[in-house]
Amino acid sequence: MANYTFGFIGTGNMGSALAKAAVKHVSPDKIILSNRTAAKAEALAAQLGCAAGDSAAVAAQSDYIFLGVKPQMMAGLLAELQPVLAARTDPFVLVTMAAGLTMERIAAMAGGNYPVIRIMPNTPCAVGAGVVLYDANTLVTGEQLDFFTAAMAGAGLLDRLEERLIDAGSAVAGCGPAFLSLFLEALADGGVTCGLPRQKALTYAAKMAEGTAKLMLETNQHPGVMKDAVCSPAGSTIAGVRALEEHAFRAAAMDAVISAMERNRELGK
Repeated sequence: MANYTFGFIGTGNMGSALAKAAVKHVSPDKIILSNRTAAKAEALAAQLGCAAGDSAAVAAQSDYIFLGVKPQMMAGLLAELQPVLAARTDPFVLVTMAAGLTMERIAAMAGGNYPVIRIMPNTPCAVGAGVVLYDANTLVTGEQLDFFTAAMAGAGLLDRLEERLIDAGSAVAGCGPAFLSLFLEALADGGVTCGLPRQKALTYAAKMAEGTAKLMLETNQHPGVMKDAVCSPAGSTIAGVRALEEHAFRAAAMDAVISAMERNRELGK
């Protein structure tokens, strides 16, 4: 693998998850971390064996500059970094994970016609079971993109998606961990109501979700077919399914995705 450096500006939940994934394939001495609260970046750097610095150092030294700040903060950050980026004579790639902001907007905020990779990751990237949706502008070379996907393979599934669809994809894969966590918590609460110890109920719910997802992916079965396979006539499962449908469970899940996508688009305005 080429000897490229990765820099992360912002080590919140997503930035730290991606740094943990990157260190699986990129040497720690080729990774630099920064955060508005320096101690947070320093603590993660000590954990991963990386260097810590400020955002200007990341922008000046990194071949891949991960912009892990909220969309509302992006313009201010990139305005500060414009002189640093403009002074560089070596190639670099901006990697944005800001919801709603297009690659064209990111380049404009950065003050140049720069190579940009847009990604939408999710928090399970921290344990190698995530989803990273990505696209790249035409200035990103094939070598740069190949290295990026190889280096980030430790995050989980990397899937290229047209930028116009990333807001929708993020509403499923990026926001979905929160939706699923709500459901898992509710299942566990139901188990506790029925007498299960809290930790056992949580473990059962989580392992059930993990196993069901693995079964669907490995057998390529439609989830409706899998649901039918568990629902015996007049059985307990179909009784539970009916209870969910009485509360418009599927419609609520669809509305959650649609609302998240609409909010993604609002953030880009």
